[in-house]
Amino acid sequence: MNARSRLPMMALLLMVFLCIPRLEAQLLKKLGKKAERAAERTVERRVERETEKKTDAALDSILEPGSGRNAPSKENVPVAGNDPPPPRQTGTGNENPGMNNPENSGAIEIYSKFDFVPGDTPIFYDDFSKDFIGDFPSKWNTNGSGEVVTLSNATGKWLAMVPGYSTYYIPDVPALPEEYTIEFDVMATGLDQKTSSTAIMRVMLSDDPLFKSGNYAAADIPFCQYHPVGFHVRNSRGDINNNIQGDIRKAVMNQPHISIAVNKERFRLWVNESKYIDIPRMIPVDQNLSTLKFEVINFKDGKERIFIKDLKVAEGGVDLRRKLLSEGAVSTNGIMFVSGSAEIQPQSMGIIRQVSQVLQEDNTMNLLIIGHTDSDGADAANLALSKQRADAVRDILVEVYGVAPARLATEGKGESEPVASNDTPDGKAQNRRVEFKKQS
Repeated sequence: MNARSRLPMMALLLMVFLCIPRLEAQLLKKLGKKAERAAERTVERRVERETEKKTDAALDSILEPGSGRNAPSKENVPVAGNDPPPPRQTGTGNENPGMNNPENSGAIEIYSKFDFVPGDTPIFYDDFSKDFIGDFPSKWNTNGSGEVVTLSNATGKWLAMVPGYSTYYIPDVPALPEEYTIEFDVMATGLDQKTSSTAIMRVMLSDDPLFKSGNYAAADIPFCQYHPVGFHVRNSRGDINNNIQGDIRKAVMNQPHISIAVNKERFRLWVNESKYIDIPRMIPVDQNLSTLKFEVINFKDGKERIFIKDLKVAEGGVDLRRKLLSEGAVSTNGIMFVSGSAEIQPQSMGIIRQVSQVLQEDNTMNLLIIGHTDSDGADAANLALSKQRADAVRDILVEVYGVAPARLATEGKGESEPVASNDTPDGKAQNRRVEFKKQS
């Protein structure tokens, strides 16, 4: 090939050489989105595999040895509620099925440092016992939808909530006072590793009585399962807007009990026995946040469902120790029992703990513990039950907190001294109470 014929070929090669970077850039640009999506899918698959391994390991760790992965864990056993209790011998007045139940004894120990104290004056209680299945509860309001249901793996009636932004569930709670407590149980179904990181139940205190946020303070309870999201807290004043760490993934799968205490500006929240939020100046007291609201957000419709039951709002929640020391007596319906039995629910331990601290402070004080019931059931059975419940409280003071048995006496009054009507859930809740009286 002569020099003249080689010139066009060289020019062509030079053009190709100069165009290669541009062609590569165009090719990479076209492939970029596909490559990015492929990378994302690869990462997702790896995360899912690792999450499944960790989830399986966690499940294996809570199963009984040799039970196999499909066996239910102890924590998934439904909690006793409104069903009739199993038969038991009576007559001595000293039976305490709560303390004799190994699983309940373990829960009592876990809650032994629980410092939530419920209010001592009930202002709202609803267990949906007066509502028909399939109806929206009569003591609530909403701009969305919902219905009262029963669940195969839990006792009692529940309100099924339908997720939605600005869909509020508002119980008919009278105007909230300065100091009060809120308690309720939550059940979640259909949660898995794909549950959104923004799936939350929002508890809001607002100055708007209907379906706007208005001025507010709010706490978001997370239900995400693939990583710990924590709690989001904020208020309309703008000085509180924060994420608080807390891994409650296991708790929300096992019907958690939520406890909230508002003492003027201070806001505290517990999930089961653990306190996760304690903000001294979260509530704008000048904004009259007198309405309680719930929202459920970002749950997959038809798959992930949220239920609530046994909502209790009570005025007070302040330190009962000073009252017992100064007045020598205190009455509380914050010590809760499994329906029809003397088994103390672990979330009641905050009050019993405070009583033990009073007895430690004043080692000369002796106490009479008096149990009261509502009017459900026969008079004689309620009388015996009230004595058994007083005995159960005494036994925890002795066995958990080390109080000398000789300092404690018990008595049962049954249904004979009601403080409210037994015709309503609110009244019955007030009548189910325990008194502590200083003895000379």
